[in-house]
Amino acid sequence: MESVLDNHEELKQVVENVAEVAGYLWQKGWAERNGGNITVNITEQVDESVRQLPAISPVYSIGTTLPHLKGCYFYCKGTNMRMRDLARWPMDNGSVIRILDDCATYVIIADKPVKPTSELPSHLAVHNYLLAKGSPYRASLHTHPIELVALTHSKKFLEEDVATKVLWSMIPETKAFCPRGLGMVPYMLPSSVELADATIKAIDDDYDVVMWEKHGVFAVDTNIMSAFDQVDVLNKAALIYIAAKNMGFEPEGMSDAQMKELSDVFGLPK
Repeated sequence: MESVLDNHEELKQVVENVAEVAGYLWQKGWAERNGGNITVNITEQVDESVRQLPAISPVYSIGTTLPHLKGCYFYCKGTNMRMRDLARWPMDNGSVIRILDDCATYVIIADKPVKPTSELPSHLAVHNYLLAKGSPYRASLHTHPIELVALTHSKKFLEEDVATKVLWSMIPETKAFCPRGLGMVPYMLPSSVELADATIKAIDDDYDVVMWEKHGVFAVDTNIMSAFDQVDVLNKAALIYIAAKNMGFEPEGMSDAQMKELSDVFGLPK
């Protein structure tokens, strides 16, 4: 069966990267059952032949109007689909959608009528915000990293930038590769408009990775591998912190002076 990926090498590479990341999420235990979602803006990889593809689904409502997404295309993980399956068969467990001109509806155009995640409105709202501000970010990732989620069961880590400072101090690479830190959003109903709005507000406060209390993380970056890398680095820092606590002591962490030196030398934003 012909796929939209055939003869579209750039698009194929984007989807293969999504499949690779999906496999990592499963291997790490961050994607139980159908947990987690990936949505990538692939408009820049879409040529005229793809634009001419007919819809293979009914017209679906997004549930809101997103004016900056007019005519955009996205690859989305399917609803109730498992990351471990997406890793092997990305076009059976995800699909390509086209946002229609009313900016409030979409259709599936390839390869199969796999309806996107129920969290699609939240993801698309973030993408709309990113395009509106001229951001180069095209990928969004939601996943459930065990140690980062564990931190949110302690109220002290929910305070602004408390977790950021602790995680940065565990190992220099955390600050170097996640220089904007970790935003915090208090618990809200999954898939809700309120959660989407709070996530956008946190990103607007200059975070690339946002922690949803007792739920998971939402990360954005230029591509899906970079979004995964940020979460992976932050969770490694959480693992180091928890390992030290399990050894019976409070980890000392890098000092403020050491972290400032790191920021100054490498020109980090925070």
